[in-house]
Amino acid sequence: MSVAAGSQALERNHVRLSGVEGAPVIVFAHGFGCDQTMWRHVVPAFETTHRVVLFDHVGSGRSDLASYDRDRYVSLHAYAEDVLELLDVLGLHDVTFVGHSVSAMIGVLAANAQPGRIGRLVLLGGSPRYVDEPGYTGGFARADADDLLEALESNHAEWSRSMAPVVMGTPGRPDLEDELSSSFLHTDAEVAAHFGRVTFLCDHRADVQRVRVPTLILQSTHDPIVPAAVASWLHEHLLGSRLVALEATGHYPHLSGPSETVRRIREFA
Repeated sequence: MSVAAGSQALERNHVRLSGVEGAPVIVFAHGFGCDQTMWRHVVPAFETTHRVVLFDHVGSGRSDLASYDRDRYVSLHAYAEDVLELLDVLGLHDVTFVGHSVSAMIGVLAANAQPGRIGRLVLLGGSPRYVDEPGYTGGFARADADDLLEALESNHAEWSRSMAPVVMGTPGRPDLEDELSSSFLHTDAEVAAHFGRVTFLCDHRADVQRVRVPTLILQSTHDPIVPAAVASWLHEHLLGSRLVALEATGHYPHLSGPSETVRRIREFA
């Protein structure tokens, strides 16, 4: 890859580096409707011991929106390809990849696609499949998932304002609810609708069972998006994985309980 192409890839995903050069590398990947700023309470704890990589998925945050192609980003595999391209441009191997929500499965796909690039996975509120089916509890009946997606597609602004308090799961913390709502609203409505469908209708259970790197599963209390049954399924099907139940509540423990989240990641990474 040319220097120019590599620079374009870094700019495309608004990559930001911090921490100690030459130290072990930790990559933080944000979830749906968010961007790298969601890690601001976690990152400082690692900047004295690690090289930290932050980025925005294409279509999110300060990424290059012009690079968003609906035909390309029709599955999470395209996002995993972006991650691997960034690691290649930066010359990184054996990184710890911390993926929140949908990025947990993006990390799984990337780890499987290029063994050696990702040496450890941290799945924070991750799910291989959000929709229930016989023998598997994902948290959403198909009709409920369809309703959620139709609401997102029909009125992005209203969906953002109404969903943020629900998924944040932190009653009494309106500041966090407002922050999440603002993040949702900042995301392009068409991108959000498309990415939402790709996210909530995915099924990566087979990919999970192919993972061969050490994996930490972090499951928060009363997560309205990913029930504890999903974390248990992941633990059962991820060879040698470790499951930790967090005291932090809601789907965003890196916001609702950053100190605990930092401690658990540090124990692993």
